[in-house]
Amino acid sequence: MSSDPIHQAARAYAGAADTYVKGRPDYPPEVAAWLRDDVRLAPGATVVDLGAGTGKFTPWLVATAARVVAVEPVAAMLAKLSAALPEVTGLGGTATSIPVADASVEAVVCAQAFHWFATADALREIHRVLKPGGRLGLIWNMRDASVRWVARLDAIVNAHEGDTPRYDTGAWRAAFPFPGFGPFVERHFAQVHTGSPEDVILNRARSTSFIAALPDDERAKVDAKLRDLIANEAALAGRDEVTVPYETAAFVCVKQDGRASPATCSCRG
Repeated sequence: MSSDPIHQAARAYAGAADTYVKGRPDYPPEVAAWLRDDVRLAPGATVVDLGAGTGKFTPWLVATAARVVAVEPVAAMLAKLSAALPEVTGLGGTATSIPVADASVEAVVCAQAFHWFATADALREIHRVLKPGGRLGLIWNMRDASVRWVARLDAIVNAHEGDTPRYDTGAWRAAFPFPGFGPFVERHFAQVHTGSPEDVILNRARSTSFIAALPDDERAKVDAKLRDLIANEAALAGRDEVTVPYETAAFVCVKQDGRASPATCSCRG
């Protein structure tokens, strides 16, 4: 089976699966209604969790009672998912080589992932596996940098991003419009990530692909800057538990039936 070229930063996930599990926030409760009403998941449907990682989002798909097929190229992350969620079908694969049949699934969902493979080849492959009327769902969690100290945290982390694909750059939007998909429905939800500073700040930063890919001494420097932020920021200093504000952005577009007029998927907002 062919595979996508994996960005060198993404390869670092192979050695950071445990940190990813500890550091990543969950999703807000509104996601359940989004999956039901916008993605249209229900018992009897099949959904591909594309770029599933360690399965941080996968339980939300399982809760719909749809059959879940998790597709992930990093073996260490897929192993974490399979151990935690044995009821899910876990398959090695990529966005340009999804190991399911043509027109066989009702939905493809990419959580924290589409920016890694926002290409025409990937969209053609997603289009191939979706049934007519099937839905592509994209969802991301992002820290709310309108909060001053969160902006300082982001500045420490983002100084190392280089050319790493990310949601925040908006570059993923260039893959749209795309023939065969209808327009996006876009929704935004507020949420928070509460826990120890070690997990919600340090492990969250360590789970960022380009931070995980740094040499040990450079990662130690990032840790030191983050610890200094924690020690000197009034909202964080001396606290055993802290709260990081997040925003969740969610998008859905529909595969057009071949009998319909040609349509394109546009992304606004």
